[in-house]
Amino acid sequence: MNQKQKKQEPPVDINKNKKNVAFTKWAESIGWNNPDMGLLQQALMHPTYFEGAQSGLRQDNQRLEFLGDAVLDMLISEELFWRYPQKKEGDLSKMRAAVVCEAALAKAARKIHLGPQLLLGKGSEKSGDRDRESVLADAMEAVVGAMFLAFGLKKTCELVLKVLKEDLMDLDNGNYDDHKGLLQQYVQSNWDKNIIYKVLETSGPDHNRSYKIGVFLAKQCLAEATAGSKKEAEQTAAALAWQKREEWTSLVAGERNV
Repeated sequence: MNQKQKKQEPPVDINKNKKNVAFTKWAESIGWNNPDMGLLQQALMHPTYFEGAQSGLRQDNQRLEFLGDAVLDMLISEELFWRYPQKKEGDLSKMRAAVVCEAALAKAARKIHLGPQLLLGKGSEKSGDRDRESVLADAMEAVVGAMFLAFGLKKTCELVLKVLKEDLMDLDNGNYDDHKGLLQQYVQSNWDKNIIYKVLETSGPDHNRSYKIGVFLAKQCLAEATAGSKKEAEQTAAALAWQKREEWTSLVAGERNV
């Protein structure tokens, strides 16, 4: 007797966006004019997209993120080297850190409307990861890595300088100092309070910890950031709070110094 075989779920179609006209137009808007979009597709795949899938089928964006991080550092370092011939190594390092920080990369991702293109797991989608600073910044790095592999340095440089143009221009105004110091100075000049940094969440194994830090003024959380060290997370949170200071200043204006 023939027994009915259990119907298997079809594998995840990682190429479904290739047939999507809107996706193709978006790809072209960032300079991706190659019909082979496999690397770009992978750059948009958050690790949670493969929840429940066999490990051998995973093709998330973490490896491209690793590569893109290095490419970004190199391209921005070269740009700063030629743009500021009088600056010393210490200043150039601070300037580079300001341009490629999580806040700047997340802003760049929003500029090219990267968020709507992300492929996320259901849980990640529900938790708001599509607009989360760390997720957007990581995906931006992954897109840079994919662009480098597909087209080389010249075209990748064009994209990087385009999306980070405003942050590079801010350097001319000296806006690359320690954001924790800038934020504290701003707060002390307006309120009789100090900035407080709190660990909101710790995740990952001991050898690869991730820290979610919140920066607070009184009971108001001004910004949050996640990084591999508390120091980096605090700096990124301070940079985010600094960028959004006009928004939260109005929320605590009633306690402002007269």
